[in-house]
Amino acid sequence: MSQYAAGAKQASDNTEKDSYQTGEEVVYATDPVPDHHVSADRLARKLSARQVQMIAIGGTIGTGLFLGSGKSLATGGPASMLLSYSIVGTTVFCTMLALGEMAAFMPIAGVNTMGSWFNDAVSTASDLTALQLIFEYWNPDFPGWALGLIFWVALVLANIITVRAYGELEYWLSLLKVITIIIFIIMGIVVNAGGNQSGSYIGGKYWNIGDAPFVGGIGGFASVFVTAAFAYGGTESIAITAGETKDPTKNLPRVVKNVFWRILLFYILSVLLLGLDVPYTYPGLYSEDTATSPFTIVFQKAGAVAAGSFINAVILTSVLSAGNHALFAGTRLLYTLAVEGYAPPFFSRLNRNKVPWIAVLATSSISLLCFGGSFIGAGELWSWLQNIVGVSNQLSWIAICIASIRFRAAVEAQGKTHLLPFKNYTYPWGPWYSLLLNSFLVLVQGWSCFSPTFSGVDFVSYYIQLPIMLVMYVGWKASKRSKIVTKMDMDLETDVYVKGHDNVDMEDLKTWKGRSRKTLRWLC
Repeated sequence: MSQYAAGAKQASDNTEKDSYQTGEEVVYATDPVPDHHVSADRLARKLSARQVQMIAIGGTIGTGLFLGSGKSLATGGPASMLLSYSIVGTTVFCTMLALGEMAAFMPIAGVNTMGSWFNDAVSTASDLTALQLIFEYWNPDFPGWALGLIFWVALVLANIITVRAYGELEYWLSLLKVITIIIFIIMGIVVNAGGNQSGSYIGGKYWNIGDAPFVGGIGGFASVFVTAAFAYGGTESIAITAGETKDPTKNLPRVVKNVFWRILLFYILSVLLLGLDVPYTYPGLYSEDTATSPFTIVFQKAGAVAAGSFINAVILTSVLSAGNHALFAGTRLLYTLAVEGYAPPFFSRLNRNKVPWIAVLATSSISLLCFGGSFIGAGELWSWLQNIVGVSNQLSWIAICIASIRFRAAVEAQGKTHLLPFKNYTYPWGPWYSLLLNSFLVLVQGWSCFSPTFSGVDFVSYYIQLPIMLVMYVGWKASKRSKIVTKMDMDLETDVYVKGHDNVDMEDLKTWKGRSRKTLRWLC
């Protein structure tokens, strides 16, 4: 069979061809697809509605919230943490609405930016490093490299076998996160009201100790934004899962519409309770060598003997889930880059289960950075990776907003607005708000690396992404001599989803019928 390079034009006969080598199906994403204007829609649509809903949560609740909130509290104080998470949450909400509009109209696996791929690859390394920090709660002498290797192999296997295996694993891990957050909210209120080891009412007294509620002045406040951006990273996962989602025009808008309530419930309320129940001066909350989850501290305060170990175990599985999600997202981004000609075509090669296995291996190789924790300290390495990923998340959101503004302009210019399955009701102010605010935050959140003394290492972790992105963009434009596409020339037909392209699992649909399950469906 003839092999098509990524980005090649569809063959005129428009017939699908398969080849087999030693019993394994070899599929290239750019082989012609019958009866559809789809060039990148070759992944298996095996993710069900319940899995996509839960993955949308799984990508956002993880290392950043469970462990990163400790750094936010220690360096910025309770008020800085609450304000930063709230402000970033508004930009994420506007970005998600913009992304949902595009993903529902053109549901392919991800966006074609190499920076986004690198972001997810580094996120996997960050999560594996965080696992080492969390495990120190039980055994500080256990070699971090061995723990990282064990979980690295587990993540690779979960992502390389079949997308259904990934979806099912992520579903149950994410469900555990949701239940844990709900239990924590109840526990946090009880602890604050006096249900703690000392039996005393806490109230808001931790907002008035030392330098609280704003610790570190403007530098401390600004530095929390990158931590919050790291915590919210993954909300854009609906675009990654779009290429493998059943009936995306129906399921993706449903996920997007519930983002506001998830941000309010799982983030804003959680960081508020953390700031009320845990003082920013708590020993071991954050340092270069260690980091303790404030969630674990709250459960310890509840007085239960095994509470600390229980929540720490849950956090460990949550971080594993976040790493699983990051690896999945990075793999699909690299796959899409190969499909569209921005990366070598062999990254678009699929196995018999239509999983881009070469892209899985390539993306997971970056996560081997986690072994650096054995040499420079897991806490220090995790902090650097967290800054890099946080800034990268913001740059991705900026790119999404730019794409949204241009996409809607093209849709209106070509008279196709009525074809949008889901419309961003914050357009045009929403994308512009997120674009401008994120651009501002990217520039100022590294304030702490300049004052009181300049820190070269921190400066690099805050700003290294900016020149890299610029060089990649300008280099691509110059080498390929590509031009910015006009509104009328934008392709709004290729990759548009045609209902009926995938087979709907009737058993899955039956599972989600009935009024008694509407509450769970809203949450996840």
